[in-house]
Amino acid sequence: MKKLLIAATALALTSGMGMAQTVRIASEGAYAPYNLINDKGELDGYEIELGNEMCKRAELTCTWVKNDFDAMIPNLVSSNFDAIMAGMSITDERKKAIQFTQNYLPATPSAYMALSADADVKGGIVAAQTGTIQSGYVAQSGATLVEFGTFDEATAAVRNGEADAIFADKEYLVPLVNEGSDGFAWVGEDVVLGDGIGMGLRQSDTELKDKFDAAIASMKADGSINTLIEKWFGPEAQKFPTN
Repeated sequence: MKKLLIAATALALTSGMGMAQTVRIASEGAYAPYNLINDKGELDGYEIELGNEMCKRAELTCTWVKNDFDAMIPNLVSSNFDAIMAGMSITDERKKAIQFTQNYLPATPSAYMALSADADVKGGIVAAQTGTIQSGYVAQSGATLVEFGTFDEATAAVRNGEADAIFADKEYLVPLVNEGSDGFAWVGEDVVLGDGIGMGLRQSDTELKDKFDAAIASMKADGSINTLIEKWFGPEAQKFPTN
């Protein structure tokens, strides 16, 4: 009996060691080109392609989970998934609840967009997505903040007159202004918030953070991360410096 127990224990340990760690990464799928839902109904975009390469370099098996942005941090802390890649800016406030990898996008400007370049963004009604760094900024700016679950809903609020302007990542708004069909215009000056965008992880997952940090660092070193940035954001997008 003792020999059977020892053999069973050894088999269990061997099986456990042979199993690859599966990391569940959450993204929103509603924030192109950072993350989106493609024609096949699958999560896609810069962060999805980047995340898959990061997992490959870290020798991790990863799966993707679609989740609303405003519930990302609570669900991560509750272990409903293991990481966040959802256009989430690295801020001191968020660091109180979770930790971040090094940034995989440099700090980029946020901007106001409205149907008129004369829109009042200091004392008027400004739309932003719930739980974003932009909504926090608007709340302290003197304007009246109206929050929406997605950026598409916030943009629609400007179109239909519910809000005077939207405040969001400028790279997200550029196609809407350049397209010209809605008559959107820039208002005021750009604002740089946070320390760039990174992967969010639980405070306790230091080993996992180290693996992903190493993967991001290797992609910065070989230039492949800049190639992905240009692919998804265009040749004028801000990139990481190269040696």
